Amino acid sequence: MFLIAGGLFALTAKTYAEGAAMFPEAGGSSSFARHAFNELVSFVAGWALCLDYILTIAISAFFVPHYLGAFFPALKHGPGDVIGGIIVIAILAGLNIRGLGESAKLNFFLAIMDLGTQLLLVVLGVILVFNPSLLIHQVHLGTTPKWSELIFAVSLAMVAYTGIETVSNMAEEARDPGRDVPKAVNLVLIAVLGVYAGITVVALSALPVVHGTTTLGTVYENDPVLGIVAHFGLSPGLFHILRAYVGILAATILFIATNAGIIGVSRLVYSMGLHRQVPDRLRQLHPKFSTPWIGILVFGVIACLTMIPGKATFLGNIYAFGAMLSFTIAHLAVIKLRTKYPDVERPYTGPGKLRIRGRELPLFAVLGGLGTAIAWVTVTALHVDVAAVGLSWLAIGIFVYIVYRRRQGLDLTSTVKVAIPRPVIDTEAEYESVLVAFDGSGFDPDVLSTAERLAARRARGIHVIVTITVPYSSPIGAAPGPRDRDAAAGAQRRVTVRQDARDGPHRAAVPRDHRDPQSPPARDRAELSRCRRAPAAP
Repeated sequence: MFLIAGGLFALTAKTYAEGAAMFPEAGGSSSFARHAFNELVSFVAGWALCLDYILTIAISAFFVPHYLGAFFPALKHGPGDVIGGIIVIAILAGLNIRGLGESAKLNFFLAIMDLGTQLLLVVLGVILVFNPSLLIHQVHLGTTPKWSELIFAVSLAMVAYTGIETVSNMAEEARDPGRDVPKAVNLVLIAVLGVYAGITVVALSALPVVHGTTTLGTVYENDPVLGIVAHFGLSPGLFHILRAYVGILAATILFIATNAGIIGVSRLVYSMGLHRQVPDRLRQLHPKFSTPWIGILVFGVIACLTMIPGKATFLGNIYAFGAMLSFTIAHLAVIKLRTKYPDVERPYTGPGKLRIRGRELPLFAVLGGLGTAIAWVTVTALHVDVAAVGLSWLAIGIFVYIVYRRRQGLDLTSTVKVAIPRPVIDTEAEYESVLVAFDGSGFDPDVLSTAERLAARRARGIHVIVTITVPYSSPIGAAPGPRDRDAAAGAQRRVTVRQDARDGPHRAAVPRDHRDPQSPPARDRAELSRCRRAPAAP
């Protein structure tokens, strides 16, 4: 089942690679739909993504306490798990309002640790519990599971692969989206498919299906990885060590996943606000921290509310509803873009072509779109409660969209973007050196520390300039007086102290600043200004 879902994910990954490389901007499938169709379809995709991000936040936060339950048993069941999850969301929402960003190095380290841990579990499982005959005999397609259950399970399994939307959402951050995004997607594809296939085989070997059920879906429903570890048959000492390690790492990864969901929904709602899809208040930036704080608060509260009943399975089903709808729109958008802009150069083109009535269509998007559409219909048809909640979410969003667009005097399909002042330059300015200015009355070491950090990026030099007030009666060519020499010497001493064990030149300069209370008008002062440079600091 995971392999079938993995194949569907591979097709979806190629769709996102082509779309994100072509349009490297926040929004993912919402962005693709805007360029392929119109603003209304873009909103439907974006609103479905908002639902997914909300449920990402809720599900990830809900399971953090369950893995910490290895140390605090009260967190393994209600109300401890719900309270713990709400606290996680509250902490991360507050930090994101203050401007907490994702640390690339930390996330990379934890991702490698997580991947390494899963590979370790696969290796241990293959050695200790792997049983090929057991895997084959516990599955009877058509009965265990039924065909409808298999299709529904595939859609749920896709939840494990929906991080591809995050890659697309961050495409505008890449230095070279046409190269970096497809490369990242392919690496994710290889790693994820390999790991999940291995984990699935090991899990069903350690906890096989008996009479149509497995304890992975009952006893260990909320902490399945710990359930796998518990059935490896390890010695008590080794089991407790591995159990603690897996519990801490899993809780940390879920904590970061919650944060990624908050960051994702804040970026998405800000993009939707810029395109006049949601009210401006949702994208309003905090006056001090410049973050979309209202959007973070609103969707954070909704995530907490969805978690209160403690129905993780129900949340997963709704997640599948939103994810399959969003994926289907992404596939359709890439197909439409192939016919709408056939001659536009694409940084990346997915594999496979299908010719229909003289038109060349992307085979991967056609097959992927059929798969995700069938999965979406299955999720909606088999679960009335999921259909009711999912369709109600879409209906509320479309109603708000229509009312808001009408009040703005806009039609429902045209793209209208809020004008954002562009910076004077699009790239970071180059500089040959850093100039630090002080007056003669004080010296701020923090300012020089900042200059040192800037200079260190490109191994630039630092020049320190000290301004001194001199009388206008002093001739232009007069030699520096005692006060000038004292100021220059003081600047040299201070810079020398700051330069301890640091590389790179630091030069102290002493200009003459004519700000005497009895000074002539500004135009006359400008003619009198001059700069006397002291010898370079050692």
